Amino acid sequence: MQFDRLRLSGFKSFVDPTELVIRDGLTGVVGPNGCGKSNLLEALRWVMGESRPTAMRGEGMEDVIFAGTTRRPARASAEVTLALDNRARRAPVGFNDTDALEVTRRITRDAGSAYRLNGREVRARDVQMLFADASTGAQSPALVRQGQISELINARPKARRRVLEDAAGIGGLYQRRHEAELRLNGAEQNLSRVDDRLEQLAAQAAALARQARTAARYREIGAALRQAEGALVWRRWSEAKAALTTALAALAEARAAAAQAEAAARAATGARTYAEAALPALREEESIAAAVRTRAAAEAEALDEAEARARDALATLAARLAQLDRDIAREAALNNDAGEVLARLTGERAELEQAHLGHDDRLAAAQAAAEDAATALRGIEAQLSERTDESARLAARHHSAERLVADLRAMRDRAVRARANAEAAVTGAEAAGRQAEATLSQTQAAQDALRAAAAAAEARLAGAETARAAASDAETTARATRATAEGEAAALEAERAALSRLVSRGRAETGALLDVLAVAPGFKVALGAALGDDLRLPVADSGPGWRTLAVPEDDPPLPEGASPLAAEVQGAPALSRRLAQTGLAGDAASAARMQPRLRPGQRLVTPAGDLFRWDGLVLPSGEATSAAALHLQQVNRLKDTAAQAQAARTGAAAAIAAHEAARAALKDAAAAETSAREVSRAAERALSDGARTATRAEADLSLAQGRAEAARTQHARHAADATDAAGRLAEAEAALAALPDRSAAVAAVDQAKAAVEAARAATLSRRGAVDELRRDGAARVKRLEAIGKEAAGWRERLEQAGSRAAELQARRDGTARDLAEAEAQPPILARRREALSQRVAEGEIRLSRARAAVTAADAALLAATSTEREAERAAS
Repeated sequence: MQFDRLRLSGFKSFVDPTELVIRDGLTGVVGPNGCGKSNLLEALRWVMGESRPTAMRGEGMEDVIFAGTTRRPARASAEVTLALDNRARRAPVGFNDTDALEVTRRITRDAGSAYRLNGREVRARDVQMLFADASTGAQSPALVRQGQISELINARPKARRRVLEDAAGIGGLYQRRHEAELRLNGAEQNLSRVDDRLEQLAAQAAALARQARTAARYREIGAALRQAEGALVWRRWSEAKAALTTALAALAEARAAAAQAEAAARAATGARTYAEAALPALREEESIAAAVRTRAAAEAEALDEAEARARDALATLAARLAQLDRDIAREAALNNDAGEVLARLTGERAELEQAHLGHDDRLAAAQAAAEDAATALRGIEAQLSERTDESARLAARHHSAERLVADLRAMRDRAVRARANAEAAVTGAEAAGRQAEATLSQTQAAQDALRAAAAAAEARLAGAETARAAASDAETTARATRATAEGEAAALEAERAALSRLVSRGRAETGALLDVLAVAPGFKVALGAALGDDLRLPVADSGPGWRTLAVPEDDPPLPEGASPLAAEVQGAPALSRRLAQTGLAGDAASAARMQPRLRPGQRLVTPAGDLFRWDGLVLPSGEATSAAALHLQQVNRLKDTAAQAQAARTGAAAAIAAHEAARAALKDAAAAETSAREVSRAAERALSDGARTATRAEADLSLAQGRAEAARTQHARHAADATDAAGRLAEAEAALAALPDRSAAVAAVDQAKAAVEAARAATLSRRGAVDELRRDGAARVKRLEAIGKEAAGWRERLEQAGSRAAELQARRDGTARDLAEAEAQPPILARRREALSQRVAEGEIRLSRARAAVTAADAALLAATSTEREAERAAS
């Protein structure tokens, strides 16, 4: 199988679907650091079944899913598909029916991984075995990661052996062997569980036997219990019959007494009816008296409420009359205050009007003076701006010239220092070049001796590796042979032990024919079909068992074509008569043809276990296999298995001895290889160190020559820079000296600033005077308007004062009349209360009489009812 294509989607940095075509020959992936080259190799490992997150450079397997960036969101799943060319049909048997295979692994967040092979879901183990059979996989040394070369050089023999096994294509066989061992262990555990289950079933059978004995005892006790219950029922019937005779006599006496009691009950019923008829009229009178009393109580409550309302009305009217008197007095006082306020407002208006005369002229003069001051301020500010611009331009020219002089002076100094440093660098580089040339000559002389030593060590290592490889192959073959032999021996021993336990468990009692018979091979099934469980009985002179009897001379012969079964059975004389009448047929068809010719008591059996009896009964093989027949089969199988197990143990011992010898030879070869490898490594390290020394010497020489040339170039360039900087510095200093002086421009600017400040203060003062005049005039106008509104309000109040006083007087007169009417109500309510008290007393007397009559009637009815119940009880 060959890799054709690798498709990735959402795997690490490959967020978009990407396909890598792997063509014949060498395919290279080139790119800068961080572009995803290592991710391609990790994708190959991952799709081939890698389960360690650390191998994917992550903490969890979900780290292989694209985690997102600032511009792209994270993905929820990742998928890698590896296409394989299978036209050579080298895939395992289960996957070798197509020309191409596609192995896909997909992982989803919080859902785990899933594998598909050509669109069909498979297990991770299936994928790992597919690549293991192809001598590759996620753990294959063929996938070289960073640092693996040095690990392989320093690896232990066991790790190097795995590399060689993968290269030889037998890595998958070890995995399959491991699976086979696991299955064998599982089968052995299952056999152990079967033994345990058989023991449990035996215990259950014993428990069931005890339960059967308990059930028989239960049936015996149940029969005795039913007999005792029958006797008890007959005794109770006799006692009930005697009691019935006594009860009939008592019934006649009770009937006579009941007739007398019924007469007394009828009389009591008449008395109760009379009492019930008199009771409704009395209760109606009680209800009427109670209603009269209730109505009187309601009228008394209404009268109380009327008296309370009258008292409240008197208090309210008195308070209202006092309040109206106070309101009339207050209105009179307010009328007097209104005249005084109007006089004061008239005087204030006259003063304000006098002060406002000539306000507009004063305001116009102040505004003209403020405008003149503003015009003067603008002229002075223009002069200040011109002088400031001239001073700034002059200062900028001075600063630019000074900065240029400073920069050129610093440039000249740097060029001088760089020229001196370049001269020192040229001297040092030339000295280093001479030293590097001497070192290179010495190193090249030592390399020849180191190469000869490395070649000798490599030849010795090659011989040791060849010997160890041969020993390893021999050890592998011996180990496989040993494992096979041990597995066969263990399986046969387990089978023998299981059969031995079954045979021991199925043995009959001591002396049974089953244990003493000697049956020819191939006829135990026939004997079991002929005799069945009768074989489990012993030979005994008394009790159940076989009696030894002679074969009668007049026994009828077997049908033609049937041979007696007795010729194949030895060691049981007691079975002679039974076996003499049991024939052996070649197959079921022959037995069926001979069955009609059987005489009474005769039967035919076949080696397969078919039974044909003289009475027409036919039992094909397997339909009615007895326990004895099964036991005979197990005994026969146990003998065969014991012989096979002994032969397997002998072969396993020989294989173990051969494997131990091969392992010792391998150990010696590995030690020799290790020694040769250490020598080879030491020679290679010395040669590598010498090569590195020569390389460093060459690099130092090249570097020294380059530095010397660069230093000479820099020295010439820095000398030219220093000369140029000195000339430009002289020109800049002359230009700086030719610029005008800045002090006169600064003095003119300060003088203009002082004039601007004085003009600005005068302008602000005149504008403040204008604002003050405007505020005073506005305040006087606003106060005059407020005085007009206030005077109008007081005049309106004086005009309404007469009508309000008349209204208050009219309300006072009405309140006085209401008060007189309210004072007349209490005597009227007192007369009504006196009449109501008399009616309440009469109602109480009437209610008391009615209740007494009802009580007496209830007592009479209760007595009549009690008498009636006693009479009825006596009658019943």
